[in-house]
Amino acid sequence: MRLEILSLALIVGPCTWAFRFFPTKADLSGIKPDGILARFLASTGPAAIATLFVASALPMLKGGVPLPLVIGTLAVLAVYGASRSVVAATLAGSVGYGLAVWLL
Repeated sequence: MRLEILSLALIVGPCTWAFRFFPTKADLSGIKPDGILARFLASTGPAAIATLFVASALPMLKGGVPLPLVIGTLAVLAVYGASRSVVAATLAGSVGYGLAVWLL
């Protein structure tokens, strides 16, 4: 294993763990709902989802845009737009992507 990869994992791993663990243990009852900390914490979920999407989609985009990716993304957007449910949208995207791969 290369030293750069190991160093990166040893730095990013604990930071990622702390970023996910400590907000669950923090007492957030005293923060203002419209304050900067509340806005920061509210934006971490969508930012994490966007980051995971980009990290997952980029390797697939090297040879053009694959149809399963388009179908899965459209399923997520359609179901989330209709229901505002992250769970339903995630399941719809998974089913749409899986069916497209299976049919093609």
